[in-house]
Order: sequence, then structure tokens, then C-alpha cells
Amino acid sequence: MTPTKPEEFARAFALAWGARDAPGLGQLLADDADVLSLTGGWAEGRKAAEALFAGEWAGAFSQSRLVTGKTRLRPLGPGASVLHQRLVLSGIVDAQGRDAGRIGAMLIAVLVAKQGGWQALSLQFSAVEA
Repeated sequence: MTPTKPEEFARAFALAWGARDAPGLGQLLADDADVLSLTGGWAEGRKAAEALFAGEWAGAFSQSRLVTGKTRLRPLGPGASVLHQRLVLSGIVDAQGRDAGRIGAMLIAVLVAKQGGWQALSLQFSAVEA
């Protein structure tokens, strides 16, 4: 589901993440989006980003969940905004399948209004101090 308003983007991202829905996350990205993931993975383009996220879910993030925290949305002009979204990522598992705790994360995205809704041109999903 592509958000109809920029303030809906973070929730859509968290829902797609929790569902392990790579195509759903892909719908949140422009075709030529650039993505930096939690693991430091880099993807250029929607299909590469979908593969990157799917690979991360096959490992430590296979049972992970996101909870949204503080949001800061900065309009850049008509049809463009920068999103800063604090998140908590829990359900991380280690190599033996044990709970590895939780981490603070930040989702930063340059969003633009497209015909079908708001999409990220650039998205960075990084661990931060809690």
C-alpha cells in the first residue's frame, strides 16, 4: 500500500517490514530509489532493494518487529518532504536462534508525491543509540 500522505509512510514501512513483504516495501520506493539498510547493504533501484530486504529477513531479522516512535516530517516544497522516524527493532535473533535483544533505529527518507502516492527516492535505515 503506497501512502496517500507523507505522514503515513513510516507506518506503511513498519507494517511491510513486520509482514516480511519485500514487494510491499518495494511499493514504497521509487523505481530508481537508493537504499542503505540496517546491515550496511546498499541497493540501487526498487528490485535490488526488495532483494536486499528479503536477504536480511532470512537472517537475524527473520522474527523482527518495528515499533514507531518520534516522527519529524520536514516539507521541502509542494510534493516533497524529508522524513526522520525513530523506531525500535525487536525480535532480532543470533546465529543460534536466540533473542539478541532490541536496538534503536532511524528511518530517514526523501519522499516525493507520485501519481500513486508518496514514495522514497532515497531511504536510509540505520541503527542508532537508544
